[in-house]
Amino acid sequence: MMRVVYISLPTVQAVQKFVEQISPMEGDMDLLSGGYVLDARSLMGILSLDLSKPLKLAVHKETAETMKAIEPFIVPATNKNIL
Repeated sequence: MMRVVYISLPTVQAVQKFVEQISPMEGDMDLLSGGYVLDARSLMGILSLDLSKPLKLAVHKETAETMKAIEPFIVPATNKNIL
């Protein structure tokens, strides 16, 4: 089952840590920003996005391990800046 969450990657260090955390995970993960869809494991791809705003992350194979890995980056749903 696919799950969509918003994540925040405000610094290059956060991007690096995020990619390190999700790289060993199974299943596809895509980042959606504007009209762009890219592999969430692509460090260079992520760095080409506007990191000042939360990014939409589509997790195509949701597991407890995957959700634990991305948890530190998830933006709370109550944050109105993601709309």
